Amino acid sequence: MEDEPLSVERKALRINLDPAKYGTFAEIGAGQEVGRNFFRAGGAAGTVAKTISAYDMKFSDSIYGDAGRYVSRQRLVQMLKHEFGLLDERLTAARGQETTFFAFANTLAALNYTKNNECHGWMGIRLQLEPMGKPHDIILHVRMLDQDNRLQQDAIGRLGVNIVYGAFHLRKDPSKFIAGLLDDIGPDRIEVDMIEFNGPDFDVFDNRILCLELIRKGLTHAVMFDEEGYVVQAAEKLYKQSCLIERGSFRPLTKVNLDMLEKARAQFVKREEVDQSRLKVFMELTLGSLKDEGEIDHDDFIARIEVINACGYGVLVTNYFEYYRLSAYLRRLVQEPIGLVLGLNNLADIFKEEYYETLDGGILEAFGILFKENLRIYGYPIEQETFEIYSKQMGRGDNVEAVADGDGLITIDNLTVAENLRNLYKYVRENGFLETIEDCNRENMNLFSRDVFQKVCQREEGWKDPLPQPVAEMIEAKGLWQC
Repeated sequence: MEDEPLSVERKALRINLDPAKYGTFAEIGAGQEVGRNFFRAGGAAGTVAKTISAYDMKFSDSIYGDAGRYVSRQRLVQMLKHEFGLLDERLTAARGQETTFFAFANTLAALNYTKNNECHGWMGIRLQLEPMGKPHDIILHVRMLDQDNRLQQDAIGRLGVNIVYGAFHLRKDPSKFIAGLLDDIGPDRIEVDMIEFNGPDFDVFDNRILCLELIRKGLTHAVMFDEEGYVVQAAEKLYKQSCLIERGSFRPLTKVNLDMLEKARAQFVKREEVDQSRLKVFMELTLGSLKDEGEIDHDDFIARIEVINACGYGVLVTNYFEYYRLSAYLRRLVQEPIGLVLGLNNLADIFKEEYYETLDGGILEAFGILFKENLRIYGYPIEQETFEIYSKQMGRGDNVEAVADGDGLITIDNLTVAENLRNLYKYVRENGFLETIEDCNRENMNLFSRDVFQKVCQREEGWKDPLPQPVAEMIEAKGLWQC
């Protein structure tokens, strides 16, 4: 029965017909669409203790307390705590021995009248896993993609039913829970970019892996973890912030990775419009870089997150292989200056026209998205010999070439792209979209992650030398990447 595909209506009915499940629906921002689905399914008197929709801010504050921002995780948690507390207080004595109580809540900003707002919100459920049991939470952040308010309400109603049903029937297998979120909705209407399972019986689940599953199953394109490895919602983390981001495999993070980011940061903060007190600096992993022979190793994924955290940085995980897609994503969240940190070898790859064959405007369209307004690329120099070796391995052919400067380095100033793209390269360089990272540490400039990784796996003599001290200590203490 658990594997049987059910419509949203059948899911709601199945919950309604189970006398052991009883709870409250508190919804703000897109109507009472989740509760409405349970009423429409029939038998809701056996499930619904109360529905509430405190739209007015003063009413909402008087019930749940001040939250500052009404569409926020904080407000959702306040709602869940308050409504579940009332169930416990008022009904435990009467029916607590045979009932598992739950409180479902959402706080959303649906499409406004002028259709110019960010349509997103928080949804979640607090539930007992058994009668008289301790409460457990499942919390999600969602974006509504429909361009019509009624369609958004419909999608939220369906998603809410899928959350409630999954919390009771699929919670032992979060992968199935996540896959079921889009039942009767589809990925073009809803994006879920953050999920948490919290509570004593959920401790066996790693929320970092669950968020990775959101990307793998197509519910989102990006998830974020803060400097301590906790799941965070990217829009909230980057709210009113500038950001500087470095892409890499970080398997493991090496001294050259840190040198790139720290030297780029020193230049980034010199920009007149950058406020150092409102700057987020983090690393980015792509889904492709996590795959080894077609599969993602969860232990390897967690290891990469942890060594980055050990150096004091948060992590963004995306499926944006192309930089212009990453740029568009960041620009949607960040109004302040954005910096991308690249090695010169990766900058050269941006000028591969075959990457943009699916775009009607080809490389011109991609560059129009990438090099726009507040974004600047910081290029880390590379030595001539290393650049030539890498170019040969990547099969660049005549796509790019370079002649080192007097110090033997390839920089933004002496990198030469294919002849038909040289005016385009000149345009982005002369308009300030590209900047060479200065004062680099040449001692570690020729480190390649794959070579370092092999030494780490084999614990070869000197394997710690290319690594920042916190990374080496963590790898040794936890036995990471050991053959």
